[in-house]
Parts: sequence; structure tokens; C-alpha cells
Amino acid sequence: MFSAKDKSSNVQYDTLISSKTEITGDIHFSGGLHVDGVIKGNLMADAGSSAVVRVSNKGRVEGQIHAPNIIINGPVIGDIHAGEYIELAKDAQVTGDVYYQMMEMVLGASVNGQLKHQATEAPVKKGKAAQTVLLDKVD
Repeated sequence: MFSAKDKSSNVQYDTLISSKTEITGDIHFSGGLHVDGVIKGNLMADAGSSAVVRVSNKGRVEGQIHAPNIIINGPVIGDIHAGEYIELAKDAQVTGDVYYQMMEMVLGASVNGQLKHQATEAPVKKGKAAQTVLLDKVD
């Protein structure tokens, strides 16, 4: 099984928000998004993408984050929805709820909100009808 560090080292970040940039408004993206600046708006990955958001210790997000793969090492004010995994590094400061399937949280990271584990859904076929079964991942 891959850890968040294994996955993040192979990511190509297509978009960089530099430390000298402040954006007000929602951002829709696919691919890799690295944030060193300030974003006052929601970050939303395209549905079905394997997008990665990385907020460095220089960056800040004031809004919700919706993406399959998320790495936080700075302040985020808003709920975070990680479809696959989230890594909260030592300088992560989250003010909001964190919805996740797999999580890595390093000593020093803080969350002022709730951690809410989300079950994965997998279709199961029986006869002619398909059913949805909830699976809890335990790592």
C-alpha cells in the first residue's frame, strides 16, 4: 500500500499559486495544484480526476477543499473533503471538519473541527440487480 508521501513524490504540479499571489474566488482544477500564496475561495477538483492539492507552510486557504488527494502543511479555514487520502503535515492548521478515507497526521498538525471517516462504496452484482455495499477501510 502507498503512503501519502509515496504518492506525493510522483506528482507533477501543473499549477503553482506563488507566495506573492492572492486569489479571491473558487478554483476548479485537475492535475496537481501547489499553493504557496493565499486563496480566498473553494478549491474543487474535477469529478473523476486523480487531482492533488498541496498547501505549503507558506500558503493559506480560506474556503472548502474538495479533491481526491490532499496534502496540508499550512493554515486552512474551511472543511476539507479528501476522496482518497489526506496528509496533515507538521505545520497543518485546519479550522473546519475533515472528511477522509485514508489519513496520515504528523505530530504537530492541528485540527479545530471534527475528523469524519467516510466509507468507500463498491458495487456488488447479484443476479440481474446491482447493489451498493459500504466498505470500511482499516489501515
